[in-house]
Amino acid sequence: MAHHWIKKMPTLYMLIGVPGSGKSTWVANQNFDWNRTRIISTDNIIDRQAQAMGKTYSEVFDQLIKGATQQMNQDLKQAIADGADICWDQTNLTPKSRSGKLSQIPKNYRKVAVYFATPDERELRRRLLNRPGKVIPVHVISNMIAQLQPPTAAEGFDEVITV
Repeated sequence: MAHHWIKKMPTLYMLIGVPGSGKSTWVANQNFDWNRTRIISTDNIIDRQAQAMGKTYSEVFDQLIKGATQQMNQDLKQAIADGADICWDQTNLTPKSRSGKLSQIPKNYRKVAVYFATPDERELRRRLLNRPGKVIPVHVISNMIAQLQPPTAAEGFDEVITV
């Protein structure tokens, strides 16, 4: 007899890594059930709005980041209400930033950290230059690399994957 009322435990995938480390590419290559998986990302929201305005991500970032963050938080609440799997695609560099986000995720979620090691300088530069209209100043990237701390199970993750 099939117990079709038993629902799969929803999963949070928190992506962790600097810009250009492969997070969005990884998401695009997963065979998630996209009917029940939500991508939580300020970048996606800003990209869509920039496109609609006929501008680049970099041109509108400062103007749109606040609204995009509010929209992302709404998207998160809705995903949780729907019991959807969540793919949190932001840099999530430090235990402190991750802890604030993990605290919003209900107990019934399986929490998976997906860690992206920083590519060597040449490869990282190549990848970042491959993103037309999205320019992150070198000093900002350097600061992010310096801040990045690999995730641990002690932070509250059920699993830590290194990509």
